[in-house]
Amino acid sequence: MNQLTDERSFPSPHKIALVHEWLTPKATGGSELVVQEILKHINADLYALIDFESTNPQSYLYGRSIGTTFLQHFPLARNGVQKYLPFLPLAIEQLDLRKYDVILSSSHAVAKGVLTGPNQLHLCYCHAPMRYAWDLTFDYLRSSVMGRGPQGVLTRYLLHSLRQWDALSANRVDYFIANSHHTARRIWRYYRRPAEVIYPPVDTDRFPFQAQKQDFYLTVSRLVSYKRIALIVNAFNQLGRSLVVIGSGPELKMIRQLAGPTVQVLGWQPNEVVDRYMAEAKAFVYAAYEDFGIAPVEAQACGTPVLAYGYGGTSETVRDIRQHGENGTGVLFHQQTEAALIEAVNIFEQFQGQFNPDIARSHARSFSPAVFQQRYLSFLGQCYDAFHENLGLSDSLKAKPLNG
Repeated sequence: MNQLTDERSFPSPHKIALVHEWLTPKATGGSELVVQEILKHINADLYALIDFESTNPQSYLYGRSIGTTFLQHFPLARNGVQKYLPFLPLAIEQLDLRKYDVILSSSHAVAKGVLTGPNQLHLCYCHAPMRYAWDLTFDYLRSSVMGRGPQGVLTRYLLHSLRQWDALSANRVDYFIANSHHTARRIWRYYRRPAEVIYPPVDTDRFPFQAQKQDFYLTVSRLVSYKRIALIVNAFNQLGRSLVVIGSGPELKMIRQLAGPTVQVLGWQPNEVVDRYMAEAKAFVYAAYEDFGIAPVEAQACGTPVLAYGYGGTSETVRDIRQHGENGTGVLFHQQTEAALIEAVNIFEQFQGQFNPDIARSHARSFSPAVFQQRYLSFLGQCYDAFHENLGLSDSLKAKPLNG
């Protein structure tokens, strides 16, 4: 394993810690892919609120020593610690990282809040500021029983306190990386901190390229409310177009009940089945608001055009053919409504013959792990140099007599 492949001055040996929120078999999203990619190139000790991956024989972390918090021993922690939300800030502050020179955090909730000293560099890769404490607060309050009645007052106070802690803990970070320009704007809005944009790694080589497409649309997703799969199904029921839905989650039963005669709901499928459908689909449909969104990039790696809600990360990863012409890789719609999606499908079918699968594949490769590696390691080297230059300046100023 390389400690660092960047050519900048980064002394060795040095001690590095990498902090993530939680490591469980159910947590397999983009933030976990970032952790995995960092560990391929940096020799770091790993910490998390909870860890059930080091005992999972199927995990790349199997057998690894991982530091955890008191939440590890809480009932049902294996299924996620979101239910213990009030304890998360306290728990992350219990990790003792004093022996490390560099702290790297991969944060979408509280990982950036670890306690560090003035001589420790802290670089945070921020997947999103804590969404349920900020821009999804009112959605959470409306959809949860905890947002109503007497307990609703307590929930609102809890979220208020979380926002205060979240903003305060941003001051513990020396440098931020954002996973998209959209996330960088949110970091500035909530923390008033600039962030370098480095897109997360997408394993584009995993996906088979296929120029000839079949006559069906596809969506692949966890079946949870904010993914808006019901919206997609209802739109295709009205269109009478063929749609395949792959994924599992709490909305699976409801989605199957909604599906009309042209909608096929397959539930969970193994990677080889997902990859085949992704390569053969006429277009991939994505209606979620995401800070980045990996699935649309994976579809483009197959040469498959994407119809996506054009807010958040997808506005940066999908090129609307109406603006980009021959370099277009999809069609964006700008309202999360059935009518907007139906219009996007009709526009796509007008332009369908103009999409170039090779262009989509080439565009997807700009989000490859190799690009992530080069940019992340280079930025880490820059931050290290700048941090220690400022540290040396600070020390010299402290040593200088006040009278000059």
